[in-house]
Amino acid sequence: MAKPEAVTDATFEAEVVNSDLPVLVDFWADWCQPCKMIAPIVDELSDEYDGVVKFTKVDVDSNPNTPMSLGIRSIPTLIVFRNGQPVEQIVGAMPKAQLKRRLDSALE
Repeated sequence: MAKPEAVTDATFEAEVVNSDLPVLVDFWADWCQPCKMIAPIVDELSDEYDGVVKFTKVDVDSNPNTPMSLGIRSIPTLIVFRNGQPVEQIVGAMPKAQLKRRLDSALE
């Protein structure tokens, strides 16, 4: 069962930017209720896309530099990276089907 991997400011480049696979990064915080609502959906998608997309999470409170450098102003924010570049940004919680459509379009 694949689970999103915790990434820090120190490991972001190695784990996300330099990844051979597309990467979905979930920027979240423990106090964020919408983040808690979307987390199980992200977990389910990480299983469905295992081996196709790498799923990661960045705690914005513990790792402020990465979200700041990407201009993230609200959470949850999900960003899909391909070849080290952001190709899709999804802000806020949404139903699984809608999130899956956005992820699929980013992978085309």
